[in-house]
Amino acid sequence: MVNNKFALAIVGFGGMGNWHSELIADFDDLFVYGIYDIDPKRIEYAKSKGLRTFSSLEEVLSDKNVDIVLIATPNDAHKPIAIEAMKAGKHVVSEKPVTLSSSDLQEMIDAANKYGVVFTVHQNRRWDADFRIMKKVYDDNTLGEVFNIESRVHGSRGIPGDWRGKKKHGGGMVLDWGVHILDQMLLLVPEKVKKVYAKLTHVTNYEVDDGFKIFLTFESGKTALLEVGTSNFINLPRWYMQGENGTAIIYDFDAKGKIVCVQDWDEKDVVPVKTAAGLTKTMAPRRDDTIKEISLPEVKTDIHDFYKNVMAAIKGEEEIIVKHDQVMRVMKLMEAAFKSDELNQVVDFE
Repeated sequence: MVNNKFALAIVGFGGMGNWHSELIADFDDLFVYGIYDIDPKRIEYAKSKGLRTFSSLEEVLSDKNVDIVLIATPNDAHKPIAIEAMKAGKHVVSEKPVTLSSSDLQEMIDAANKYGVVFTVHQNRRWDADFRIMKKVYDDNTLGEVFNIESRVHGSRGIPGDWRGKKKHGGGMVLDWGVHILDQMLLLVPEKVKKVYAKLTHVTNYEVDDGFKIFLTFESGKTALLEVGTSNFINLPRWYMQGENGTAIIYDFDAKGKIVCVQDWDEKDVVPVKTAAGLTKTMAPRRDDTIKEISLPEVKTDIHDFYKNVMAAIKGEEEIIVKHDQVMRVMKLMEAAFKSDELNQVVDFE
């Protein structure tokens, strides 16, 4: 520590590395001690922000003042850097996905246990308001027994043209966004996942997936659809949750949406809908007096809580929030999705 502050070094000062530096600037007991990047342009950018720069990873790890190493490099570099950092006695925060396979992750966990350091993953989407709102709707049983949940992230710019489009660097949308929405879904539904079926897309990139649909069946029979698309010019809702007594929807990251619940199941005198070729009572809209619209619950969320927890865990005051077994479960679920797509069949999970 330096002046009773935790000193953090950032390895990989791209977009996310810079985001971390801006977040950490809000703390009184944590600061960016320095950064290291192999790109001279990023080094110069860091200097322009008044940040100290290291000339090598070895220099970072040999500096006794460094308490925490944040790894924000391409995905394939996370594991070797993390293990070297832990070997040097540094606590480690890795960007997601933590690595490319469950076997690699186990090596990282083993290193953390061996060297007695805190090792965790920046699963920052746990603090998104849209997720926290839907979790509260689920936990409060607002819709009655939930039987289906849909979680989507849609864009229209294709897969990024940098390392995220390269298989060797751990590119693709399953690893980039699947790691987030799968983590959210497993936290939302506290059940075993029994079945996994996945279809990956290659609209703009043939080396890695540029989108996917993953279908999960939980132990109780409830289902979840998780979808990421990068060729969507009309977006579907971010969240759509169905329960026996109502439906909840959130349209986008701004967390705007609504809940509609039934008031009267035995609606009388249903007015049929006239279609071009007939009538339907089954799909006729409900009268206003048989349903009620409810506002989404308000939640308070603060991404600063992530680093507060990391520091508390280092001091032995709290358990780490993003736990090893949770990270491993998501990693194995992504592997099951890749297997399902390759085999074009449903695969068993837990």
